[in-house]
Amino acid sequence: MPELPEVETVRRGLVPAMEGRVITKATVNRPDLRWPFPDRMAERLTGRRVLSLRRRSKYILADLDSDETLLIHLGMSGRMLISGQVLGAYHHDVGVICHPEPQKHDHVVFDMDGGVRVTFNDARRFGAMDLMPTTQSEDHWLLRDLGPEPLGNTFDEAYLIGRLKGRNTPIKIALLDQRIVSGLGNIYVCEVLFRAGINPKRKAGQISAARVATLVPLIREVLTEAIEAGGSSLRDYRQADGELGYFQHVFKVYDREGQPCMTPDCTGTIRRFVQSGRSTFACPQCQR
Repeated sequence: MPELPEVETVRRGLVPAMEGRVITKATVNRPDLRWPFPDRMAERLTGRRVLSLRRRSKYILADLDSDETLLIHLGMSGRMLISGQVLGAYHHDVGVICHPEPQKHDHVVFDMDGGVRVTFNDARRFGAMDLMPTTQSEDHWLLRDLGPEPLGNTFDEAYLIGRLKGRNTPIKIALLDQRIVSGLGNIYVCEVLFRAGINPKRKAGQISAARVATLVPLIREVLTEAIEAGGSSLRDYRQADGELGYFQHVFKVYDREGQPCMTPDCTGTIRRFVQSGRSTFACPQCQR
């Protein structure tokens, strides 16, 4: 499933295609994805201007001039693909590009003014879309229990120390808890704990406050590096322009089972084990 860097990369790629533009036609090709689409979704989107595109955790939120917000969740394999002429940070003036032929899993299509088309393609159909009043978006059932954004000002050392104090769960599982910090997923938690030199199996409440404090800048560092690299392309993930992300090429621990540890002077070998049904990768020698 795309994690925060992948979703943020997609959001940034969609900005020149959607932000400030009118949805001249919305086409919904099926009644549901993971859950049913909202009533009259195509009708409620058609003719509406996208005022802003923002992200909350792993969700993209499109605020509309109808005082409604469209929530987009990519799920396991969802992709937002752009065709047509787009001007912006990720695209240059190359003239109008013909739209590709419709594909089997093109479930929702947004035709934007200026000839731009944004297509939501989802082969596994684990993605989701919903509409809600913009003023009540933080109360949506998918968003209301989320913790602070790891790149935001409310996520700091004092907060994380307080939330982890006395917890008997392994630190890896605690950092994956979206109620503690939102948007972190399996890949980036593995990378953060490796950089911190912390064993993923250690109980969160038994880690000193000083070591917990070091996690905050490392979380921000890893996420920022991943966003700048366009995310990590594993399996189905693509950026909005169809390009792959590149952060997987600089993984220090994730998906490196059996390979030598990259810490200088460490002679350990990366091992894989399972925690709560998820693969964990760590160096048993330098992660204590």
